[in-house]
Amino acid sequence: MKNRGDEYFKATTLVFALSIPLLLFALFVSLLHSSIPAISRYGLGFLFSVSWNPVTESYGALPFIYGTLVSSILALLIAGPLGLGCAIFLSESLPFPNFIKSVVSRMVELLAAIPSIVYGLWGIFVLGPVIGLNMLTASIILSIMILPTITVVSREVMDAVPNNLRESAIAMGATKWEMIKLAIIGPAKSGIIGAIILGLGRALGETMAVTMVIGNRPEISLSPFAPSYTLASVIANEFAEAVSEMSVSVLVELALILLIITMIVNAVARYLVWKTSNKAHI
Repeated sequence: MKNRGDEYFKATTLVFALSIPLLLFALFVSLLHSSIPAISRYGLGFLFSVSWNPVTESYGALPFIYGTLVSSILALLIAGPLGLGCAIFLSESLPFPNFIKSVVSRMVELLAAIPSIVYGLWGIFVLGPVIGLNMLTASIILSIMILPTITVVSREVMDAVPNNLRESAIAMGATKWEMIKLAIIGPAKSGIIGAIILGLGRALGETMAVTMVIGNRPEISLSPFAPSYTLASVIANEFAEAVSEMSVSVLVELALILLIITMIVNAVARYLVWKTSNKAHI
């Protein structure tokens, strides 16, 4: 006879588990419903138009999609190597005193706790006078903000690698760096990819700090020194001033686009982790 308490516990955990996808589905449906007026009026052309004029109700999402993707990718190019190098430093017994590693570890944790508006102010007063308020400044700020995520997750993955792999590599004559490359980074590759994608997800949705330093100009430029705009930033800036039904619907559609981009990025991340894990077991 089955224990009734176990049955209740099983049913409760099932409800909790199903609530997550249901919440995501409800969020998607809500955004889709509110953006129907904009979708009906502008169609797919909304994704490829560069026009943005609330007065004439001429809207296009391409500059914001471009700014979101490019600023996030540039941030990854900066934070990825730094985060991986810091994780290796903290995980492996490199020839440095323990107190140095302890200080670095605490500083990484402190970076994660700093509010985004503080990063924005620092970007305005420190990077702004030197670089300007543009795409590059926003990317540097984003890289600092996602650095703790990449570092901490990568370090935890490396710490989970069995010690016998390290010992086997050293016993076969590998140097310290060869051991790290072959016995640590190799087995931990899928987790490192996951850490980088988590950082990308954080960068895609960052709002306040980016809004303060990116320049907020709906233009597409190949120069990293040109002002730009992101999906999250335009929603934060324009929503309070959106008075017509169409302008509100357009901003909600931008939020829907950001949600879809985030979902696609996470799906790609899961695929890369799965593919890397399968290769590791071959």
